[in-house]
Amino acid sequence: MKKRFKSVPLGLLIVLAGCVPSLHPLYTKQDLIFDPALVGEWSGKNSNDTWTFTKSGEKEYKLVYTDGEGKTGEFVVHLVKLEGRLFLDLYPQEPELKENDFYKMHLLPVHTFMKVQQIEPTLQMAILNPDWIKTFLQEHPDAVRHEKLDQDYIVLTASTKELQSFLIKYGDTKDAFGDLSDLTRKAKEQKGDTPASTSAGARHSDK
Repeated sequence: MKKRFKSVPLGLLIVLAGCVPSLHPLYTKQDLIFDPALVGEWSGKNSNDTWTFTKSGEKEYKLVYTDGEGKTGEFVVHLVKLEGRLFLDLYPQEPELKENDFYKMHLLPVHTFMKVQQIEPTLQMAILNPDWIKTFLQEHPDAVRHEKLDQDYIVLTASTKELQSFLIKYGDTKDAFGDLSDLTRKAKEQKGDTPASTSAGARHSDK
């Protein structure tokens, strides 16, 4: 079994103080799909950050996020389909830490969620907006189970089923998710070959 726990932040899109962590995943096995179109190295215009997705299981991806300073973070990622909407569930892999095992026992694994607007021709996705969550739960404290830490930090404690119902009901609400990324796939160069473009007609694998 892979050991995974909270790792490094995701640059401008995901920072420790700017994400909404969840103790439980957004998916069951029945909700997972695999879209080969997501596989590849993606980057934004005028940005040195890269998002590299590779296939790591039948319906599982490995994401290596590299920020502008060359620092990396590795994540186990699942593509989740809920009533026609696509989401990413990110769960960080265990980094190599110099601290001992007793220290590592105090690091809590968490999930974070992103909404996927489209995969091609550009990858558009957005992180669950912590400011919206904070305001919304102040007005509707029973909408989804959660805990408040230090007044400003929200941790979702709801079950997978509750999380799904919450995002299906409120996921399209204005400002529920942050600004969309607009990432372009980097062409894969091979010796003697012209970089090939990825077909925009790739289909999801739901089986």
